[in-house]
Amino acid sequence: MRRILLGSQLRRLREARGITREQAGYSIRASESKISRMELGRVSFKARDVEDLLTLYGVTAEAERGPLLDLAKEANVAGWWHSYSDVLPGWFQTYVGLEGAASLIRVYEVQFVHGLLQTEAYAHAVVKRGAPGLSAAETERRVALRLERQKVLVSERATRFHCVLDEAALRRPYGDRAVMRGQLEHLIEVSERPNVTLQVMPFSFGGHAGESGAFALLRFPESDLSDIVYLEQLTSALYLDKREEVSQYERAMERLQKDSPSPDETRDLLRGLLQLS
Repeated sequence: MRRILLGSQLRRLREARGITREQAGYSIRASESKISRMELGRVSFKARDVEDLLTLYGVTAEAERGPLLDLAKEANVAGWWHSYSDVLPGWFQTYVGLEGAASLIRVYEVQFVHGLLQTEAYAHAVVKRGAPGLSAAETERRVALRLERQKVLVSERATRFHCVLDEAALRRPYGDRAVMRGQLEHLIEVSERPNVTLQVMPFSFGGHAGESGAFALLRFPESDLSDIVYLEQLTSALYLDKREEVSQYERAMERLQKDSPSPDETRDLLRGLLQLS
């Protein structure tokens, strides 16, 4: 998140001076593509490069340079999730960092209960089903990572979380009956938190706006950061930030929220499933 924020500010400064990426790259002995990656927050920052770019962009006052240089230092500090790099794909590390920095997370999930709402037992079942070849230690590490991510919902400045689950995610069993009952009970409990809104899109509604599959929308407190759509694939992920693309997913999420039963009605639906389990 800090890399993206610093990159967006460097891009704003460069464009304000009418300097091309090629010219900026030449000033720090780098390519135009390196400047592009820096401005997108996809590479780490060298303090000397940031200093030289700020000078090129006419930012000479210490009051303006200082915070940006401090941000460059912070951007290179490894997040807590880096300690899980042995079981965390590189493309997912980006998402975990963005998830922890977001002020609002909106998700639609169809395959299983979203990771931020999973119980430990359910997470075990999901990980073992998805990667049966993992050792017991690797499975434990992946589950521990998932539980650590959930702290964003209970921290002092807890993230607002709005989740729409397809009923299929609740009907598809992971683990035994006790695991599924525990997961349903947990969903009822967590849905009562003031920062969590949970809705279920029922089978009875028929076709709906989530026809393209699961996705996540992330919003950040910093005005310089645009909303991001996260689309996970089997071996990689897509991060969309173009306004027109993000808007389409926002409209889909709004329709899902409108068409799904209210949070209170969703709790009643969950209680009904619990009685049947």
